[in-house]
Amino acid sequence: MPVTDPGPAEDVAEVRRALVRLRGAAQVPLSFGGVVTDGRRLRMTELVGNSTTSLLGLVVAEGKGLGGRAIGVRKPVVLADYYTSEAISHHFDRAVQAEGVRSVMAVPVIVSRTVRAVLYGAVREHVRFGDRSVTAMVEVARDLEQELAIRAEVHRRLELLAPAPDVATGEPADRETVRESHAELRRIVASLDDPDLRDRLDAVCRSLAGGAPEGPRPTLSARELDVLAGAAAGQTNADIAEALGLGAETVKSYLRNAMRKLDAKTRLQAVNAARRANLLP
Repeated sequence: MPVTDPGPAEDVAEVRRALVRLRGAAQVPLSFGGVVTDGRRLRMTELVGNSTTSLLGLVVAEGKGLGGRAIGVRKPVVLADYYTSEAISHHFDRAVQAEGVRSVMAVPVIVSRTVRAVLYGAVREHVRFGDRSVTAMVEVARDLEQELAIRAEVHRRLELLAPAPDVATGEPADRETVRESHAELRRIVASLDDPDLRDRLDAVCRSLAGGAPEGPRPTLSARELDVLAGAAAGQTNADIAEALGLGAETVKSYLRNAMRKLDAKTRLQAVNAARRANLLP
């Protein structure tokens, strides 16, 4: 079989982390999987709890084997007995047998209607997966879908800014693109659990806002800046609350604090003051 691109390194790393969580959440001794290219072809790159490397590097096309069936039907597939199942083709029996897999489940990870990865959980004996194990595996896959969707949106926003326009001298449309992207990236940062990615996006947001001006500038908390970025993008308090998962009164409190720190009497004055301080683009 031809070897396909295993996908962006960060996607592969996310699949690995998901498989570690899946193994514990579903209480299965073995989990494995990989990234899907073009929504149709999986390369097995990640093994957790394996005793051999027989599954490593397998390329699974849509419709082939358990993973290929999961890609094709776009929903989880559970087999109590892999070897006797008539629901799948048996292209990979030799590799599966070498690892000792007997009962197995495959869950596709779907982002924007495209299969981006497949996660497997397996047991080396004949068992029937209980509802708790199935639910746990599906929840891990859904969490991975959300993480990959966030990363995709980050990349899309950054592509809109490449080459990045000069905020100070660019045309109004360029400035608006930067400001809208900055506000969206701030919302994404607020939703992230990954501290490394959050720090990287914080740095991108700071670069979009520009360098530090001469003299001291106000210090806004991350949440105050998130709320102010939404206001700068023309969002109402209700819009900001929904986007950030906050209560309306909490948004008002953050906005009041930001206005006080910026010595502003209105939200527009606060936005303009934040822009002069290079806190917002």
